[in-house]
Amino acid sequence: MSLERRTIDSPLANAPLTQTQAPSLPYDPVALMPDVKVLKVGGQSIMDRGRKALFPILDELAAAKDRHKLLLCCGGGTRARHIYAVASDLELPTGLLAALGGYVPRQNARMLQMLLARHGGIFILHDDFEKLPLYFRLGCIPIMTGMPPFGYWEKPTENGRIPQHRTDAGVFLSAEVLGVKRAIFIKDEDGLFTDDPKKNPNASHIPNIGARELMKRDLADLVLERVVIEYLTRARFCHELQIINGLEPGMVTRALEGENVGTIIYKD
Repeated sequence: MSLERRTIDSPLANAPLTQTQAPSLPYDPVALMPDVKVLKVGGQSIMDRGRKALFPILDELAAAKDRHKLLLCCGGGTRARHIYAVASDLELPTGLLAALGGYVPRQNARMLQMLLARHGGIFILHDDFEKLPLYFRLGCIPIMTGMPPFGYWEKPTENGRIPQHRTDAGVFLSAEVLGVKRAIFIKDEDGLFTDDPKKNPNASHIPNIGARELMKRDLADLVLERVVIEYLTRARFCHELQIINGLEPGMVTRALEGENVGTIIYKD
């Protein structure tokens, strides 16, 4: 019996994987489920407003479930902000803030599941992500937290302690891994503005803009997490972020049908 070591030939076999330029490999990523509609239900903008804001949106989603495969992700809202504020005052590290802040959007996802139960709403954890094809085949509406699974391993931020990868980032990353071209963010504003329209009535609406151009503008207020705009410039599949006002009747349905309502931030 030979004890000779067997070596599998590979371009990366002897690569350190830490060099400036990795070995060139053919890369043609597979779009896993490009026909899925990935949506975020805002925490502070929608969930925290209660029944009056949320129920009409759920009615639109329930009516659309037979025409579209819907993956719903939830934001945290005011309660998550309270957690970040208290934990920051206690001088806890960013990774712990990410772990604590992740509980609130999970609670919101559970509430959405119960409200959509009669329409096939099902709560899923990150570990259930690979079961999405089964859930869609069964006619379900999978609902999950928008928080990405960084937890204690969240990267330190440049300023302060608030995790940079929050629920907007999780929604974008979910769309990217599924191969979905556009992620939809249901907020309480008509999209992106030059300033916070709630504080500045003279702020101008931006109907569409490239990610790099938006980063150059360096606006004081953004409707999405800044890290998502940066990642959009490097995306392979998710090339558009659509922000819509879910408080306007019919807006969710129009977005699901592909209308360019609200604001479109695109990869440029």
